[in-house]
Amino acid sequence: MKRLIVVLIGILFLIPTYTAEAKDSQLEKARKKELSQKLKEYKKGKWEIMGSHTLDFALAKHYDRLNTLGDDAHEIEGISTRTKSKNTGKQAAINNAVITYAQEAGSTLRGRVVSDLNVNGVNTDGEFDNFYAAYERLVEKEIRNEMEHSYTIIRPNGDGTYEIRSYFIICESAASKARMRALEEAMKNSEAAQKYGDQISNFVKDGFQE
Repeated sequence: MKRLIVVLIGILFLIPTYTAEAKDSQLEKARKKELSQKLKEYKKGKWEIMGSHTLDFALAKHYDRLNTLGDDAHEIEGISTRTKSKNTGKQAAINNAVITYAQEAGSTLRGRVVSDLNVNGVNTDGEFDNFYAAYERLVEKEIRNEMEHSYTIIRPNGDGTYEIRSYFIICESAASKARMRALEEAMKNSEAAQKYGDQISNFVKDGFQE
């Protein structure tokens, strides 16, 4: 009887390990499937990699980085639709990625301010507009150094121009500090934002979490 109890206890200790391994295996299969689908999508769209690595290697490295960061990873795409110069197009795609992130951060903040403060009877119409614009502009400035370039792809449009897409990974724990620096600067010229500073700071720290 004692021996049976020991065996059962041993099995109970093994169950969490088995469950974790099964979960990791499922995630790995899902990642491989996603990688395969993305490769097919790019090749069907006649995309080529810019740089010395192959498209397969670049994508595998990209997904591995996303996996390593887990929930802390934020992926951003920058697009340049029609350019004659590859280098100019790549730079335009980078700038587009920066703007995209800043607009996303600004839109998220605006949504939180409107929904949370309005629920408490605070009318934010108009008085926060300049603050939002300043915040987005400052996020553009601060986030650029936090963007980790992953890979860039290119394809010809058929008229002598190119479409270019650049992909970046942002570590949200670092990006949160960049957003806070932008917030502190934006709040200097906004009495309305200063009035609700603690709440707004929490919104910015939460980032893109719902």
